Amino acid sequence: MPDLAPTPSVLFVCVHNAGRSQMAAAFLTHLAGDHVQVRSAGSAPADTVNPAVVAAMAESGIDISAEIPKVLTAEAVQSSDVVITMGCGDTCPVFPGKRYLDWQLPDPAGQGVEAVRPIRDEIERRVRNLLTEITQTT
Repeated sequence: MPDLAPTPSVLFVCVHNAGRSQMAAAFLTHLAGDHVQVRSAGSAPADTVNPAVVAAMAESGIDISAEIPKVLTAEAVQSSDVVITMGCGDTCPVFPGKRYLDWQLPDPAGQGVEAVRPIRDEIERRVRNLLTEITQTT
């Protein structure tokens, strides 16, 4: 019997969409493939992804060097089942019927690769838990 359940969608949001949300989206995309629709955005996106974040993710075998920070839109939130915020505070729009999680994580902005590694590892741990959770409920 074919799986007719809709593909769950997750939106990761931080202020600049240059660090935490990019790492989370990359891990979920890497781990879930096409079983989860993944987006990331920022309330005030930077021009480029943090180079230390790109380097830390490369150490994990994931290339995000071509990613570009994206602006957060109401449409992105509305079309997501789960919205995970990482320090964007009141600038993240809230819509009824969406599941919101707030991951309190240090901001890698201005940090070197050594400081980004523990943030990366914590994001990977949380993404793995999230993936287990959302694939069990769909």
